[in-house]
Amino acid sequence: MAMPMSDPSAWATAMNNLGMSPLGLSTQTLVPDYEPNVGLMPDFSPMNPLMPGLGLVPDVPVVKEIIHCKSCTLFPPNPNLPPPATRERPPGCKTVFVGGLPENSTEQTIEEVFGPCGEIIAIRKSKKNFCHIRFAEEFTVDKALFLSGYRIRMGSSTDKKDSGRLHVDFAQARDDLYEWECHQRMLAREERHRRKMEEDRLRPPSPPPIVHYSDHECSLLGDKIKDDVKFAEAVRVLLTWLERGEVNRRNANNFYSMIQSSNSHIRRLMSEKAQHEKEMEEAKEKFKSALAGILGQFEQIVSVFQAASKQKAWDHFTKAQRKNLDVWRKQVQEIRNMHNEQLMGIRREEEMEMSDDDMENAPSSFITCICLVSQAEALKEENDSLRCQLDAYRNEVELLKQEQNKNQPQRSEEENTHSQQLSFLQQALQGMQTQLLKMREDLKQRESDLEKSLDDKQQLKKEVQTLKEGLQNLQSLKNTDEMQVGIICTFLHVHPFGASLEYICSYLQRLDSKITTGEVEAILSRLPCTFRQELTGVGASLEKRWNFCGFQGIKSI
Repeated sequence: MAMPMSDPSAWATAMNNLGMSPLGLSTQTLVPDYEPNVGLMPDFSPMNPLMPGLGLVPDVPVVKEIIHCKSCTLFPPNPNLPPPATRERPPGCKTVFVGGLPENSTEQTIEEVFGPCGEIIAIRKSKKNFCHIRFAEEFTVDKALFLSGYRIRMGSSTDKKDSGRLHVDFAQARDDLYEWECHQRMLAREERHRRKMEEDRLRPPSPPPIVHYSDHECSLLGDKIKDDVKFAEAVRVLLTWLERGEVNRRNANNFYSMIQSSNSHIRRLMSEKAQHEKEMEEAKEKFKSALAGILGQFEQIVSVFQAASKQKAWDHFTKAQRKNLDVWRKQVQEIRNMHNEQLMGIRREEEMEMSDDDMENAPSSFITCICLVSQAEALKEENDSLRCQLDAYRNEVELLKQEQNKNQPQRSEEENTHSQQLSFLQQALQGMQTQLLKMREDLKQRESDLEKSLDDKQQLKKEVQTLKEGLQNLQSLKNTDEMQVGIICTFLHVHPFGASLEYICSYLQRLDSKITTGEVEAILSRLPCTFRQELTGVGASLEKRWNFCGFQGIKSI
């Protein structure tokens, strides 16, 4: 897009004074889709990198804008140019190198430009138009690097000494490296301390220390060994003393008395063992008796199921009930057999223990006879139990065969009638299901139509309300106000980025000198749908401007 100019030579001299190449004077386009009257790209909103609360997000197109300071102005670089090159970032970098400063720049101007990036600790300025700036935090260096490539101009001067191109890059400083190393050492210390605390927490407790031998400790240990409660601890101390070689001719009698007293505890330990064995036998007997009672109850339940499976009671149950009874009967029989096997295993273990005891006391021939007799008795018991189970199964099978032979003709007729009834019921259910599906689809369509009609009604209501408000606002205006509103609309339409109240009033006073700023402000504030007030600028250059927004409501509709 060509830039219309009345005097190209004046534009070229101004660009040369700023140190820029004079591109796009007559036929060459500067940037595609570039707005010369505004100075911004139409597809992107402008962004000031030094505004508080803004962070630099990678992979997002950011358009740089003009930055105004008290004593200088920063102009953004060409967006089509590649980004400025930077060196590798040193660890813990808080210092930046700034080159391309104007010759007439001072530390105050540098602080004005880079102060909004973050807190500055020190500025080291050189006579050769560069300086080093050290910040308080590391993340502020990224904000300062964003200013690389900007052109700086001191005030409104066009002298070359008052302009330059900023080049911001990472700088390697000893203070930054020292602070970073200190921070890393502190983190390493904290990690070591945390690991040590974790190891101490997970380490098993160490045994208490053993006291050294002395006559006093020996007398105390002799009393502890005689005590049943403190015997285990005292024996450990005595064992340590013996392993250390504390025994000699002078104290041999003391050690002999302590060993003799420890030997006296053997009877106590044997009696305790016998008592525990007795308690274990009693617990076994209780378990056996409880298991026998449980097995008796299982046998009663099995007999109940057998009685229910007879023809007198079986014919009165339905098919589902009979099926459940069969499943329950099988489960009870499986559990009963499992408990029978457990009880038989306990008895076998007892017999084996008895045989071991007999082998220790009786001669070998007698022992073999007893073992054979016990094995024969166990085999007889197993055979008897298996025979009883086989007889029960045979009786059940015979009963089932008899019941099936008797009920086959009756059941065949009943099954035919039931099958016919089931087929009729299935057909009726299928028809009802198809009707229900159709009704559901109709309901869904009607609900969607109702939702669409409600949305259309709401949109129509909103449009009617906006039209009514516009009519009421137009009716409330007088003839003179209507003319003033039309003039203001055309004036602000020509100025798409708004105009101040004084500028609008000065334009209207050319047509009518009696108009005041209060009347103009009242008209603008009375029509919020047509005019909108906005704040533009940064810092001390804040300015209230009025914009024309009458077409925005039509676009949204």
